[in-house]
Amino acid sequence: MVNNFNDKLTALLKKDLRFVDDESGELIRSEIINEALKIDKKLIEALLSEKDIKEKFFSEIKEHWVFEINKFIDFIQDKNFLSDSYTKFKQNIRLTIDGKTLKERGEVVLVWPFKDCVLEGGMTKEDEKRNEIFFNEILAQDEIDRLLDAKVLTNFKRFTAKGEEKVTDFKRDKDGIIRENLIIKGNNLLALHSLRKEFQGKVKLIYIDPPYNTGGATEIFTYNNNFKHSTWLTFMKNRLEVAKDFLKEDGFIAITIDHVELFYLGALSDEVFGRENRLGIVSVVIRPQGRQFAKYFSTTTEYMLVYAKNTNLAEFRGVVLDEERKAEYEEEDEAGKFKYEPLMYSRFVEEKLSKAEEKYFYPIYVSKDLKELTLDKKTGYYEVWPINKKRKICWRMQKESFKQLLEEKPSEYKALKDDEGNVQVFEKYRESEGTKIKTHWIGKRYNATTSGTGVLKSILGEKIFSYPKALYAVVDTLKIMTSKEDIIMDFFAGSGTTAHATLELNKEDGENRQFILVEQLDSHMDVILKRIRKVMELNGKEENLNTFNKKEHFVYGELLKFNEEAVDKIESVKSADNLLKIWKEMVEHYFLNYDVDIKRFNDNK
Repeated sequence: MVNNFNDKLTALLKKDLRFVDDESGELIRSEIINEALKIDKKLIEALLSEKDIKEKFFSEIKEHWVFEINKFIDFIQDKNFLSDSYTKFKQNIRLTIDGKTLKERGEVVLVWPFKDCVLEGGMTKEDEKRNEIFFNEILAQDEIDRLLDAKVLTNFKRFTAKGEEKVTDFKRDKDGIIRENLIIKGNNLLALHSLRKEFQGKVKLIYIDPPYNTGGATEIFTYNNNFKHSTWLTFMKNRLEVAKDFLKEDGFIAITIDHVELFYLGALSDEVFGRENRLGIVSVVIRPQGRQFAKYFSTTTEYMLVYAKNTNLAEFRGVVLDEERKAEYEEEDEAGKFKYEPLMYSRFVEEKLSKAEEKYFYPIYVSKDLKELTLDKKTGYYEVWPINKKRKICWRMQKESFKQLLEEKPSEYKALKDDEGNVQVFEKYRESEGTKIKTHWIGKRYNATTSGTGVLKSILGEKIFSYPKALYAVVDTLKIMTSKEDIIMDFFAGSGTTAHATLELNKEDGENRQFILVEQLDSHMDVILKRIRKVMELNGKEENLNTFNKKEHFVYGELLKFNEEAVDKIESVKSADNLLKIWKEMVEHYFLNYDVDIKRFNDNK
């Protein structure tokens, strides 16, 4: 029974597990304040759901409720709220100003010029030659709204292993979700805003390999890879913010990068996805031999930042990435592949025996034919203790837990005799349980030369793309984070490695993952279409293919050109009269930036 306002607010906030301490079950004041500072949608919706709470922390202005953030934070920080705390400080040691932690004050964040802007374009080589156009989020809201309004998608074509088909409609599931692989050509920021309504909250994994901003040689990189630092950060912020909307609550995003922007990308991603949702940074050895002409360190690795949408809900799959370890799972039953592991366990044995010997050191009784295991003492049964070379060890689990498991799943345990005739007890350790995924990936699977350039060349017959992603680095990422009919998105599609990896993994495990690719550059799109069509063709020739064939096609579409058509017309103009005619069309029908002085241009034409 809620007795007063404080109790009611406490009960409401405890419904959100982000604000509850796992051990004590009490509210974490700083986490509530942090989300309030970010105007967290879920928190605001909760506060609005209770009439008296809404009236206390919101003001009604012309039928709109405005969140009084300072009033709410002051209330949360007041000593009378959560007054049963022994101390007002969390266990963490932090810096404070005027009694407030820096996190609570919201004063320590990554800032840069143009952070409060939307960058108009910027991924082609031509973009390197112009001054970037930024729209301030406050001063140019009309221009931003117009820029990011959903655009028309057109020129749809469906490609299958048999050829090209007309697209009259998308194939959808019972919930109305499009269930086709998609490849979209166009500016990825505009494409994301155009796809958001259709796929918001439906994508399980976003895997992207953005421009590294290294200032690469123009003859090597087809992307604009030489952004000024502030421009690059704005470019990434605009895209990561909208990308977050696509993720399911248990979804992930994986972003590859090298050392040049690693720290800044990490700080930016912490801000967008939440530091608490950062799962780790994986070092991938893509070039074991290093760079031949390096001035300082000879780089062998790049990095993959991995975030969850919500760490309380996201889970990795139990998979084994190491091929040698995977080969150890030689046995198989109706539940899948497994290997036998000794039930004896030597880790922390001294601590367990000193504190709870009776729980971990007990006999298991095994019938003479080795078929029955029990904890009940039986005449004529072997009495097996966890002893190795006369040394007392432990069983892996406590006596009561093991007794219950023997009753529920007796087939998971087995007794065998060793070479000396001693009876040993084993349990099935399944491949699906996997092993902990390490943050250092090394091996031929991740080599950018063999698994990247080599794979692409073997498919297309020639080297037509510089530095494609290692196929199996993407495959393994998908293995860890996706399954069944999960949707995977890549809006820096490059050579199409993410699509290839999706088809490859579906072929391997018979599942039906779906990809969405976005790519702007014509040269890249040519490679993607050739690559994926060739992969489908090769897969179609193989025998005994599983259910992955259901998704063995894709639909290609393009963002409808509008202002770009005017650019094309201007570039092809041959006379001043034609140019003036195009100008009149632009003034009447096209979207002109706010800083275009139409009157001045007309006066001087």
